[in-house]
Amino acid sequence: MNFCSDNVGGIHPRILEALIAGNGGDVMPYGADPYTRRAEARLREVFERDAAIAMVATGTACNALALSVMAGPISAIFCRTGAHLQDTEAGAPLMYTGGARIVGIEGKNGLIDPADLERTLAGFDPARALSQPAVVSVTQASEVGTVYNLDHLRAISAVCRRFGVRLHMDGARFANALVHLGCEPAEMSWKAGVDVLSLGATKNGAMAAEAVLVFDPALADGLRARVKRGGLMFSKHRFLGIQFDAYLADGLWLDLARAANDRASELATGLAANGAAEIIYPVHANEVFVRLPEATLAALEAKGFSFYRRGGGVIRLVTSCATVSDDVAAFLASSA
Repeated sequence: MNFCSDNVGGIHPRILEALIAGNGGDVMPYGADPYTRRAEARLREVFERDAAIAMVATGTACNALALSVMAGPISAIFCRTGAHLQDTEAGAPLMYTGGARIVGIEGKNGLIDPADLERTLAGFDPARALSQPAVVSVTQASEVGTVYNLDHLRAISAVCRRFGVRLHMDGARFANALVHLGCEPAEMSWKAGVDVLSLGATKNGAMAAEAVLVFDPALADGLRARVKRGGLMFSKHRFLGIQFDAYLADGLWLDLARAANDRASELATGLAANGAAEIIYPVHANEVFVRLPEATLAALEAKGFSFYRRGGGVIRLVTSCATVSDDVAAFLASSA
C-alpha cells in the first residue's frame, strides 16, 4: 500500500469516462473547443468571478506561469521556507519570470505568520538585494498538510496591500483545504485577497489538469501568449477542458477531497492512540507527518507499505481520493 503521495493513484472513473466520451470526433485545437469553453464557464461560476484562465498539465507549469504574470527579472517572490516553488520545481519560477529571486520566510506549522511577513517586507532593502518585492505566495493546503483559515489569509493579504505586493496561492491541494474550512471557493481565493490562483486537480483524481486563474484583470494581458511561449499550450486542448469539466461537475472535486481528508483523519486518530507515535503537525487536509520507532518503520516497509522518510524517524503519509478505510486499518494494525 502506497502512502507516498496523492499522485500514485489513477484517474477517477468519472473523469476517465468523460475523456473517453470526448475522444471521438473533430474539434478545433488550442482551446477553441466546446469542452474547454464549458470548463472555463464552470470555473467562473464556481469561483463567482470572470477570471482569466489558462489550463496546463502540471503543477510546476501552473506555478511558474502564475508567477510570471506578477513578477519579472528583478522581482522578489516571498514564500514559506521549504515551499514547493522554492525547493522542488527546479527553478521553473525563476526561468519563467526571467530571473526573479525567491525569499523564504520561516513559520510555524508550515504557514507564513503575518507578523513575520510584515517584518520581512519592512526589512527588505531593494537596493542591497537588487530586487523589488513583487509577490507573496502561500500554499493551500501547505506542504505539511496544514491549512490557512480565512482570517489568516486576509491578514496576509492586508500586509501585501500595505507593501504594494501581489498575493499568489499555490492550490495544488486547494480542494482539500476548501472542504476542511467548509467555505466557498471565492472566499478562500479572491475574496481573501488572492490575485492569482494555481488550481490543482491532478492530485485529486484528474489525469493531468491544473489551471491558472487570474482574478485581477490588470494582470491578464498576455496570459495566452505566455502559455504559448513557455511551451505549455496543448494542441489537443479539449482533453484539459474535459478533465476540469468532469472534475467540477456535481461537486465531484469536493467529494474526492473530502474522502482523502477523511482517510487522513482516520490515520491520525489511529496513530494518536499509539503511545509510540508522535503526530508532528496538525492534520487539516490529507497529509500526516508522524514520528515512529525505527523498528516499526522497518517492519512497515517489510510488509510492503510505502511512504517518504523525512529523517529522525519522521515519515509523511498522504491519502488520496482512492485510499479506502481498509488501507488505513491495515497500516494502523501493522504500526501498533
